[in-house]
Amino acid sequence: MNLCTEISPLPVHVAIILDGNGRWATQHGLPRVEGHYVGTQNIRRVAEAFANYGVKYLTLYAFSTENWKRPEWEINGLLQIMSEVIDREAEALHKKRVRLQYVGGLDRLPPDLSHRVQRVTELTQNNSRMTLSIAFDYGGRAEILDAIKAIVEQGLSPQLIDEAHFGDYLYTAGLPDPDLIIRTGGELRLSNFLLWQSAYSELYFTPALWPQFDEEEVRKALTAYSQRQRRFGGLAANG
Repeated sequence: MNLCTEISPLPVHVAIILDGNGRWATQHGLPRVEGHYVGTQNIRRVAEAFANYGVKYLTLYAFSTENWKRPEWEINGLLQIMSEVIDREAEALHKKRVRLQYVGGLDRLPPDLSHRVQRVTELTQNNSRMTLSIAFDYGGRAEILDAIKAIVEQGLSPQLIDEAHFGDYLYTAGLPDPDLIIRTGGELRLSNFLLWQSAYSELYFTPALWPQFDEEEVRKALTAYSQRQRRFGGLAANG
């Protein structure tokens, strides 16, 4: 099913800050970790919904570099959940011709989880319906600093560095900048997400908690985007 004719224009790349898993669990009388588990189950549904509209790139902000400050029991629970669901979800998305990509650091992940991440990216690397990037242990400031360090280490001449070249050193190299960034859970901030890439992104905030973000919420976000005028610093067509 392709719904791309229902709403126009559509974004090429949508990025989502997944927020509200813990609050959803609290509202349902469940441990916070259970909310994170339910949140992982929503990834496939949301990816399929955006793919049906013809969105080619979807990036999900699942765990930030700052999230390591959370209680150890919650971090361990998150890592355990990711280890348990990654293979299952990867197989399901692979059948839907979705390419999986990891955006962030791997060095702080348990070795077995790091290996699983690399395996699923290799499994799905030739899929072309959609590229789904999971930003885990990701931070926008760390990404920019790492890019600068890599450029310095290579001794590149300043005259050779422009915005496009700098983008080649970011974790998201090869991905277009997001046209639309969505944050669930009602908070109104980017929280260190895609700081370089979001320069001209449209922002959409919804009170829906991540486990509640369903096909109807996807439609609402895309409809709101289609009603925006993107000027990129210029004037409106009628202005």
